[in-house]
Amino acid sequence: MQSVNAIIKNNQFMFFLRRYSKLLSALIAGCFILYGCENDIKDIPNLHDKRTALDEGHDITIYLSEDGKVKGKLTAPLMYNYQSGSPTDSPYMEFPKTLHVDFYNDSLIKESQLDARYAKDRQWENKVFLKDCVVVINVLKGDTLRCQELWWDKNLRKFYTDKPALYTTRDHFVNYGRNGLEAKQDLSDLVFYNNKGQLPVPKNSVSDTNDSSAVKKDTGATASHQ
Repeated sequence: MQSVNAIIKNNQFMFFLRRYSKLLSALIAGCFILYGCENDIKDIPNLHDKRTALDEGHDITIYLSEDGKVKGKLTAPLMYNYQSGSPTDSPYMEFPKTLHVDFYNDSLIKESQLDARYAKDRQWENKVFLKDCVVVINVLKGDTLRCQELWWDKNLRKFYTDKPALYTTRDHFVNYGRNGLEAKQDLSDLVFYNNKGQLPVPKNSVSDTNDSSAVKKDTGATASHQ
């Protein structure tokens, strides 16, 4: 009698398995999927931590201050902000579509301005790399600096480059630093490297000479211009 009951129960169990095999398979597969999804969800923050975050800004305006005073105003049509994604990465801001900066003196009077087609603000150094048609103008003196590459040290408030740079004053004095130059943000304390310059001929001396071209000077030594 026990064997008959066992056979009946076994047949019932096999019938149950055959009838609900697909359902059981679906339930088991669902358990594995849920387990896998749970692991994926836990791993998502780690993936985000390792990935460099990118923020995009349009029509950017940034005020530069020092000791509570506004010392400059930076504007740009587009900015990308890259955050550190790993210990070997460093955050920086990129301005791929031009950058303009106005610099103010202690009286909040605009004394100089900077323009470049491209800029990269290396925030960990507080330095900005500028390139492509870089122009710095002292609006008070009328002097102009032009070059293709320039570094802006925001801590020291100075510019420098080891690439050729052309400097022109309001009086048409031209100095060309073939190996670059250094200068403060207001274009004072200029130091040229391997410079070549031209001085204009005074108007009252033009009639006294048949050659009205500028007087040239060429020195291989470093020259300074205040």
